[in-house]
Amino acid sequence: MTRPPFEVADIIRAHGNNFIDRNRSWLRGGHLKVLAAIERCRTAALGGHRDRCLTCGYETTSYSFNSCRNRHCPKCQTNARDKWLARRNADLLPVAYVHVVFTLPHLLAPLAYHNKKLLYDLLFRASAATLLKVAANPKRLGAELGFLSVLHTWGQTLEHHPHVHCVIPAGGLSPDRERWIPARRDFFLPVPVLRKVFRGKFIEGLKRLWREKRLYLPGALKALKQEKTFRTFLRSLHRKKWVVYAKPPFGGPAHVLQYLARYTHRVAISNHRIMSFAEGKVSFRWKDYAHSSQQRVMTLDADEFLRRFLQHLLPRRFVRIRSFGFLANRQRTASLALCRQLLAVAEVPVPEAKTCETAWRCPHCGGPMVVMERLTAAQLEVALDSS
Repeated sequence: MTRPPFEVADIIRAHGNNFIDRNRSWLRGGHLKVLAAIERCRTAALGGHRDRCLTCGYETTSYSFNSCRNRHCPKCQTNARDKWLARRNADLLPVAYVHVVFTLPHLLAPLAYHNKKLLYDLLFRASAATLLKVAANPKRLGAELGFLSVLHTWGQTLEHHPHVHCVIPAGGLSPDRERWIPARRDFFLPVPVLRKVFRGKFIEGLKRLWREKRLYLPGALKALKQEKTFRTFLRSLHRKKWVVYAKPPFGGPAHVLQYLARYTHRVAISNHRIMSFAEGKVSFRWKDYAHSSQQRVMTLDADEFLRRFLQHLLPRRFVRIRSFGFLANRQRTASLALCRQLLAVAEVPVPEAKTCETAWRCPHCGGPMVVMERLTAAQLEVALDSS
């Protein structure tokens, strides 16, 4: 893929300081850390390295600048994603897979923004409990599911839009764990039922957080501290049609890794979506899903672009990719072995993962490149001056 003409880092370098000065009232240390990391990513400020090919011994003659490795940086996700996908090889089963998306109503967005850790966690738990409960019902599938959930907090225009993508084998283990129960080829679980159960579980969790006085309610949200106002708010949530979207079952293991790659290590916007940056204005492409996914262009002031981008910073150490059911960490290995036994397969036929310890391969033979020398920023400056 060719290098994009404009990057988020360019916008931060040009407008970051002024943006910080004008928004000190709400910016926190985490925001400043991310801005600084993206601005310095793959520049001399982070030092550099030289690489060697493990196959043919080719060594690079020039230094490459180091990456910031911040999980919100648009340039630092490819290698992390590839390594993660390689580890997921062992988790794939030779069955079709289903993609289900659970979305919070827009009415909850302000509350979720000011309570990210609590409500994002609740979104994970409520959506997972919904899938497990509905699937376990003998009238539906009557099986225990195992699945992966990935949190996204943005929409195409960078507005706050929390939702989770769940990628699920189309079937599950019987209650006695003695057989594999496959889902129908053209149907997985009833979406209206998923919507209703998801709404109930999330609202119940929200009530519990309110009763325990754990919700942070600043500004316009302060009124929700009053029980009467909070109950009115809950009634309005009950009246909303909660969005749960389920795609028909798609291909098996050969397609799942490619499918997961679209969702796992993404950030709010990729550099390749930025079309222009001039005179303090940023224009980027976005898909209008309300109109058949038409490609459109949005132009924002640099300050508004950075504000929207920073909305999507995750709480420190927050885990945004989680596994549930028989794929949960504590039982994954044993459960997968049982699934393969019941499916009568010795091993999973999956494509070879395209990963290596570095993010690129040898330009001569295609072998994996590894770091042979690392330099700090000061050492790199001396090395560059002497070359």
